Amino acid sequence: MAATAGQVAQLRRMTAETTDATYTDADLATYLEAYPTIDADGNAPDDDDWDATALDLHSAAAAIWEEKAAAVGGNFDFTADSATFNRSQVFAQYMKQARYHNARRQPGTIKLVVSPQPTAVEWVSNLAEDI
Repeated sequence: MAATAGQVAQLRRMTAETTDATYTDADLATYLEAYPTIDADGNAPDDDDWDATALDLHSAAAAIWEEKAAAVGGNFDFTADSATFNRSQVFAQYMKQARYHNARRQPGTIKLVVSPQPTAVEWVSNLAEDI
C-alpha cells in the first residue's frame, strides 16, 4: 500500500494538522494505509489487481481525531479568579469531528464462511417410511 502525497495532504487538512503539526507525513501515511478499501474497479485489497492508493481517508481521520480526544480527555472545567475555564469543550469538539468522519467512512464488507461444511443428509426423521 502506498498513500500518495495528495492523500496525506488532504488527511492533514481533515484533521486540522496544518498549523501545529503533531503528526509527520509518515505518521499520516501509516494511518491511511491501515484503512484499505475496495478500489474503483471493485477489487478488494487482497486482490492482485487492487489499486494500492484506494484508502479510506475518513476512517483514518476519525482514528486521528479519537487519538487527539484521548490526549485531552483529562481536561476538566474549573473556575478561578472570577473566570470560568471550560477545557472539556476541546474533548467534545474532537469527538464531534471523530463522529463526523466515522459517519462518512467507506462501508465495510465481510465474507462469511460456513464451518463446518454441511454434509449430505441420509435420512429425515419426519418422512414416511416405505414398507
